[in-house]
Amino acid sequence: MALSAQQISRWFNSVKLSSFITATQCGKHFQRPGRTLLLGFSAQPQMSSDNCFLQWGFKTYRTSSLWNSSQSTNSSRQEIGSGQSTLLPCMNEQTQKTQKISNFDSELSLEALDDLPPVSPLQPVSEEEAVQIIADPPLPPDTFTLRDYVDHSETLQKLVLLGTCLHAEDLEITMRVDLSKIEKHPDAANLLLRLDFEKDIKQILMFLKDLGIEDNQLGTYLTKNYAIFSEDLENLKTRVAYLQSKNFSKAHIAQMVRNAPFLLSFSVERLDNRLGFFQKELELSVKKTRDLVVRLPRLLTGSLEPVKENMKVYRLELGFKHNEIQHMITKVPKMLTASKRKLTETFDYVHNVMSIPHHLIVRFPQVFNTRLFKVKERHLFLTYLGRAQYDPTKPNYISLDKLVSLPDEIFCEEIAKASVQDFEKFLKTL
Repeated sequence: MALSAQQISRWFNSVKLSSFITATQCGKHFQRPGRTLLLGFSAQPQMSSDNCFLQWGFKTYRTSSLWNSSQSTNSSRQEIGSGQSTLLPCMNEQTQKTQKISNFDSELSLEALDDLPPVSPLQPVSEEEAVQIIADPPLPPDTFTLRDYVDHSETLQKLVLLGTCLHAEDLEITMRVDLSKIEKHPDAANLLLRLDFEKDIKQILMFLKDLGIEDNQLGTYLTKNYAIFSEDLENLKTRVAYLQSKNFSKAHIAQMVRNAPFLLSFSVERLDNRLGFFQKELELSVKKTRDLVVRLPRLLTGSLEPVKENMKVYRLELGFKHNEIQHMITKVPKMLTASKRKLTETFDYVHNVMSIPHHLIVRFPQVFNTRLFKVKERHLFLTYLGRAQYDPTKPNYISLDKLVSLPDEIFCEEIAKASVQDFEKFLKTL
């Protein structure tokens, strides 16, 4: 009795499913069932007629799967061929079975192995394979600290070394970089994690050491100016050469770089403009301008707005003459960048309360660099003792210099003529 097309299709699908289940169970004896299962089937020395039929079903299933993944047209041909092959009887001769299986495997190896899909990460593995897998610890997906990346970055590991020498040819460098301060900057992590220590960092360290930065100062310097690693080495050398052309000695350049870590991050044009500004604005000679920026190199790297504002305060609000301003700032360069409030409050107390004229303040401008409460405490103590005399034309004259610069013991003994205990008791009454 002839079978209908629908019955043939259902019978064929059930045969393919049962054959695939049987093949999967057999494949558990192999380490990589996705590829060696075919070799296992082709290597069977003997097969019964039932196994022959299952082998034919498994081959049909695998061949159909491969052709479905590669070409849709080839898949339709496979369905037609499979439908025809269901009418063929199973071979009884063992030699013919072995020959057909070998021919199928060799054909698959040559033509279809390249088309096999890649091993899926979701494919189950045996316990033996799982033990052999060595996985690196993953990077933290979201973190607010560079500390989580230290184990993954050779650059960060070397930057946080403490007491360990980094050998760079004949140089030995010992340093410690504080990552807790660097990580506060938004772009710091991205910059440091992209750097290669040998190519990007070592040459900068050698350059800084040749410049005069001591080993124990490198960590502090790099903590403040980690961005120097993104600078081109030739540009850094050009900026140093410019400073040398302006008669800055090597010792002065090293001092300026230590006290103003961002100095070498500025272009030659900006450095030249800053030097020209202070020489022109303050009407200083070349030598005095050079001495000014050596003592306070932040004048070359900081904003000019506080400087311009303070110059107006000295002239318009405090009433100093231009030559008096020149004299004060060459003695105390910090007066150019001091807080306007501090300057006005100090001047108001010294000039209006203590009755010290402008020309005496100019002689001792250090008073602007002293905390105001210290000036008040000592002045009130001298007033209590009846020794607050700041006129140089009268006896028992006390200069501003001695008033603000001497330690408490010497101040009490030489200026106030009292004991430290008396001074401390007086302070408790304030």
